Amino acid sequence: MSALGFGCWAIGGEHRAADGQPLGWGRVDDEESVRAVHRALDLGVTFFDTADCYGTGHGERILGRALGTRRDDVVVATKWGNVFDPDTRTLTGTDDTPEYARRALTASLRRLGTDHVDLYQFHLSDADPVRAAELRDVCEEFVREGLVRAYGWSTDDPARAAVFAAGPHATAVQHRLNVLQDAPELVELCERLELASVNRSPLAMGLLTGTRRGPLEPGDIRSRPPAWLPGFEDDGSGADPRWLERVEALREILTSDGRTPAQGALAWLWARSPRTVPIPGFRTVAQAEQNAGAIAKGPLTAAQSAEIDRLLGR
Repeated sequence: MSALGFGCWAIGGEHRAADGQPLGWGRVDDEESVRAVHRALDLGVTFFDTADCYGTGHGERILGRALGTRRDDVVVATKWGNVFDPDTRTLTGTDDTPEYARRALTASLRRLGTDHVDLYQFHLSDADPVRAAELRDVCEEFVREGLVRAYGWSTDDPARAAVFAAGPHATAVQHRLNVLQDAPELVELCERLELASVNRSPLAMGLLTGTRRGPLEPGDIRSRPPAWLPGFEDDGSGADPRWLERVEALREILTSDGRTPAQGALAWLWARSPRTVPIPGFRTVAQAEQNAGAIAKGPLTAAQSAEIDRLLGR
């Protein structure tokens, strides 16, 4: 698996919560998404992370179509736990039952056009740990049946992550981690248990690209940010100036050695721990090229990481 993965939330396209809250990243061009996946493959990216609810199934279909005959060359991760209506592109609830886990997996395999998922991840971050332990055992059944190679939990709670980590075929925890939002307890857990730390929001939802300014389109989740998404104004006007000030304070370090700000943010993650696997999102070939270009630049130095901690006061 490549040191860099690509997150496929954005290429799922627009979808929303039952109350109308946008949950996608706005409009997307499916043909450009396919071209971007192909470019990523050409540049050595071999890990793609999606979820059944991204675009209410559309994201999985686009990824499966893009991978085509190269499916066996890559690691495909997806997630389950949300219930949705693909006709209206609306999330309608959640389901943490073992029965639904099997139905969700069957549907994901069909949309992805594959006979197995390499990494299957529970997507309900604050689910009950007792039920999660039951679902971990269900994932073991999927492994025995050859439908899943490995599994994990997408959660920002170390105690919950440890529940899935106790399983024999648990290999990863997916959690938020970026230069502005560290997660020391989860990183420590992954290092101690030799799990992959799959880093969602590695670019802080675009804040760390150096380009996230100005108003956002109505279908973009950042235009009406939910409580768990800091850094953006509630009125759709764009990034919170206070967060941009923090990004600007790091610019010189992040752009060292000819990096773009986004490449510098990925470099910080690789310096953070040998277990990290960032999964930046993408919608275009240009974004795919920029993100993949970070691989050749490598991690920041220990001194640069220490200076970032000093600048951020941690």
